[in-house]
Amino acid sequence: MKIVVGYIKSAEGTAALDQAIEEVRQRGGELIVVHSMEGGDKEDAEEVLAYREELERVRQRLTALDISHDVHEFVRGQTPSEDLIQCATEEDADLIIIGLRRRSTVGKLLLGSNALEILLDAKCPVLAVKATR
Repeated sequence: MKIVVGYIKSAEGTAALDQAIEEVRQRGGELIVVHSMEGGDKEDAEEVLAYREELERVRQRLTALDISHDVHEFVRGQTPSEDLIQCATEEDADLIIIGLRRRSTVGKLLLGSNALEILLDAKCPVLAVKATR
């Protein structure tokens, strides 16, 4: 089984990664971690370097847990949802896992645009998880 997880450095990203690790442990297979930044002037060099360090910690964690994995860092001008869906399609993923954040009453009318796009456009099942408070 191939599982693709969208990862960002946040409580939601950690919840998604934790769930993905649990799924791989239960089902076997490979975990593909995807982090996406649009690039250009939206992110500065310090932020990119901080994420590279964080992704190295993720790699080390997965190696220590003896989980077959690959980590993709995309900075190619696409939205995170586009990168995640494209990677899942190219990898022929069986499942995508994403984290969701809590929203205000008004925000609940709209699911995050990336999450909504992934849920609607992914060709495989999507598991959305919440971070614990």
